[in-house]
Formats: sequence, structure tokens, C-alpha cells
Amino acid sequence: MNNKIKVLIGDDSAESGVSIANRLRERGMYAYTRRKDSNIIVESIRQDPPDVAVLDITAQNGDAVTIMKKVRELGVKFPAFIITSAFDNEFIERQVMANGGAKYLLKPYDADDLFNVITSALGDRANSLSDDMEIVVTDIIHQLGVPAHIKGYHYLRSAILRSIEDKTLLESVTKLLYPTVANLYDTTSSRVERAIRHAIEIAWDRGNVDTLNAFFGYTVDTTKGKPTNSEFIALITDKLRLRYKSALKIKN
Repeated sequence: MNNKIKVLIGDDSAESGVSIANRLRERGMYAYTRRKDSNIIVESIRQDPPDVAVLDITAQNGDAVTIMKKVRELGVKFPAFIITSAFDNEFIERQVMANGGAKYLLKPYDADDLFNVITSALGDRANSLSDDMEIVVTDIIHQLGVPAHIKGYHYLRSAILRSIEDKTLLESVTKLLYPTVANLYDTTSSRVERAIRHAIEIAWDRGNVDTLNAFFGYTVDTTKGKPTNSEFIALITDKLRLRYKSALKIKN
């Protein structure tokens, strides 16, 4: 179940919500229903946020826009909201999208339609988060004191990003990770290794010790020398994987 897309259906009626949930389960998703009630849906998301929430635009005690606003105020993981409606109304659609909706799906639709929309919505979100991840990694490298003008800066950033996507690269940095980065820049593995080592040396020699300790949580003692390339990459990778794993659906 942990590797399946978790889908909350905001309708527990047998003729609609339960039927659609069954069809999604047949397609390999973990789908479940909740009563078509704003308060119940918000509480369910608060307790166990799904990857996707499929909601009708209308509900008891509020509507889909109200639900999205309340969920955002909770500060929990914000699902990909797919809002369904029988009305092809541009104003309603704009309201949905302006408040964080991922897709606006017109009724009637079948399980195949919904499956495709869910897949598309998560793909769009993953692409957006991938772009954000590059910004996050770049910012971290800057904070740690790696200058942007050296080759090791670019190699290190790519090494971290590729390791976030696929942690198996860290199982053999020399045989897997360095060649992967080298291929991106049309260079050799040994040059990648030397450039990353140089970048880390600069960060450790010139960077702010408090910043290094704050980020690494004192897992590396700056007074005992710099971490190895693999230690440095792995520490940053693990921190970011834990933070973004559920959103990006990255490999274990």
C-alpha cells in the first residue's frame, strides 16, 4: 500500500463514490471514500493526507474551494485536488484553480477518465517539484559556501539531484554516481571526483562553521576535517529525500 497512489474520494454513495473507488483499486491505486461533507473530508485529510483528493464542487457544510482553503490552513501536505462538476463554468473553474486545484473535471466521467486525470495531475506536480528541488539544492550549496564559478559546484549539484531521484547511485559513488554526472558534462569520472572534492574543501575551509553545523546537525565534526565526497552528498540527499519523498514519489 505504501507504494500506491492514495486517493480520497469525497463521496461515499454506492452509485458514485464507492463504484469509482473500486475501479481505481482495480487499476492499482489505494482508493477510499469519505462522506460528502466538508468537515469530514478536511478532518480525514488532516489525519492522513492522501496524494489525491477527488471532490465534487458541492458538499455539505461548504464546497470544494472551502475545503482546499481549510486544508492549506492546517499546514499538512496539500493533496492534488481534482474537483468534479456538472457545470462547464469558467468562473467556478478559475476559483478552483486559483485556490490550489490541480484539475477541473466535468461530469459525466468514467474510471478511465479519472485515472488519466490523476496520473496527469501527479505528473504535473512532480515536474513542478523537480524544478523546485533544483532551486532548493542550489540554495543549500550556496549556503554551505561552495562558489558558483567552479566546476565542482555544478558537478556537486547534479550529483545530489541524481541521488535524490535514485538513491542506489550512492551505493557505489565511484562506479555509478561519478559516471552518471560525468556523462552529463562530457567529462571523466576522475575529474568529477576531484572537482567535487575541491568544492567540499572550499566549503569546509571558507564556509561558515555555524551554517555547516546547523545544516548537518553536528553529524560531521568540522574540527576533525571535512567529510568525504560520499558523506557530504549522502547527508544532503538523505535530508531532502525525507522532506520530499511523498511528493516526488522517488525511488527507495
